[in-house]
Amino acid sequence: MKAYHDLLRAILERGRDRPDRTGTGTRSLFGWQMRFDLAEGFPLVTTKKVHLKSVAHELLWFIRGETRVHALQQAGVRIWNEWATAEQTARFGRTEGDLGPVYGHQWRNFGATPNDDGTYARDGVDQLARIMRDLAERPYSRRHIVTGWNPREADQVALPPCHTLFQFYVAPPVEDGEPPELSCQLYQRSADVFLGVPFNIASYALLTLMVAQVAGMKPGAFVHTFGDAHLYQNHLEQARLQLSREPRPLPRLVLDPAVRDLFDFRFEHIALEGYDPHPHIAAEVSV
Repeated sequence: MKAYHDLLRAILERGRDRPDRTGTGTRSLFGWQMRFDLAEGFPLVTTKKVHLKSVAHELLWFIRGETRVHALQQAGVRIWNEWATAEQTARFGRTEGDLGPVYGHQWRNFGATPNDDGTYARDGVDQLARIMRDLAERPYSRRHIVTGWNPREADQVALPPCHTLFQFYVAPPVEDGEPPELSCQLYQRSADVFLGVPFNIASYALLTLMVAQVAGMKPGAFVHTFGDAHLYQNHLEQARLQLSREPRPLPRLVLDPAVRDLFDFRFEHIALEGYDPHPHIAAEVSV
């Protein structure tokens, strides 16, 4: 977790205080990159406890193309609740729990035609299905890109996509008989480094492992690139506490090897082994 701690420390020591949309205020840096070798273990933060159940259920929700929070709430995942209130969704003419064209919609139905009732026709681009096809048919393409940022719809949701665009990269085998190696790079326009980024790291590492398995490849690296990387002003002491803790060995993420289609993954197909984190550190979310 040295890369994540380096980012926390850099923001505390070199970041600039600036106002933000929520009114909380941040300390921020612009432009940063972290790299995680997935062969070294699953990059789940160990200097505080991170709820992998929430990470996994949210990722599966994205992959299914869902944008209503009911399924997450049924699974005991509350991370979207603050943006799904009747007050928040009414600002965009939607009912409580309907987040609008957020991640899942963009990943699975990008550019779809809106209907009068707030739903969408199934005439958009299924970016995930296209990626899986292209990885099989032309693995060394430089176009394995999924974007969550749709300028036409970015102002139609309470929280437009923060993790904005990701790209897969396939490296040829080093030796005969080995599988190709799959890596992923994420560009994140805005990053709540204390609360959100540990989730984002784990989510995209998990996605890379899932895609690698069904594509018949071995996992390579997850590269995390930031625009605005910030600590909220009410998270500074929590970040200092986290930096005072010694990182522990990374856990191992195990996927059910029988799953051979990305869209067949379920929560029960994902297992975490050897996770021994320091205790949770509470912090308030800014909406």
